[in-house]
Amino acid sequence: MLRNAMKQCGLIAILRGVEPHEVAAIGLKLYEAGFRIIEVPLNSPQPFDSIRSLRNALPADCLVGAGTVLTTDQVAAVKRAGGEIIVMPHSDPEVIAAAKQAGLACAPGVATVTEAFAALAAGADVLKMFPAEQLGPNVVKAWRAVIPREVALLPVGGITPENLATFVSAGASGFGLGSALYKPGLSADQVGQNANRFVAAWCAIQENSNTAETAETPEIKN
Repeated sequence: MLRNAMKQCGLIAILRGVEPHEVAAIGLKLYEAGFRIIEVPLNSPQPFDSIRSLRNALPADCLVGAGTVLTTDQVAAVKRAGGEIIVMPHSDPEVIAAAKQAGLACAPGVATVTEAFAALAAGADVLKMFPAEQLGPNVVKAWRAVIPREVALLPVGGITPENLATFVSAGASGFGLGSALYKPGLSADQVGQNANRFVAAWCAIQENSNTAETAETPEIKN
């Protein structure tokens, strides 16, 4: 399911600080904009209630889960709440294993190639490159040269509509979006406006990529 969601849209919404009473309306705006993966960090107010609310409100093709997952007990609690993806700031192999054993997708946070390959060996589905502000596009490019193309690299931290293209050209597969998309106090409509800007930038990158690929393909004449 994660692979399908990423094909639909490579942008992951991070709703840090969201509250249960507002999360469904925000989630629907994100879905309308094109988002298909939404995470509620566990250091948000009543995060499991928010995860449950999102899961009940959104269509089945939208993946809902938790961020800032630190322990195996939290993995179990996320699953009980209806979560389907575990996003971590670190790459603890025990937490990754617990997620996979629970049948959940897992995106551990990594900041070095050593951590990246260890996370993949532990069962990671995608790699969260965190913090992206520190790593930057040059590191993404260097990692892409050694990490298999089928492994998604997802920079998180400091991502804006304006810098998406730079990271994609370096080899990023998608992004986790935090305060530039959502921060406490924003209305659902405001989040929807931010989401539309991100999706427009993402779609423009995909269209440019497809155009470039078409131009590079030689014409076959009979």
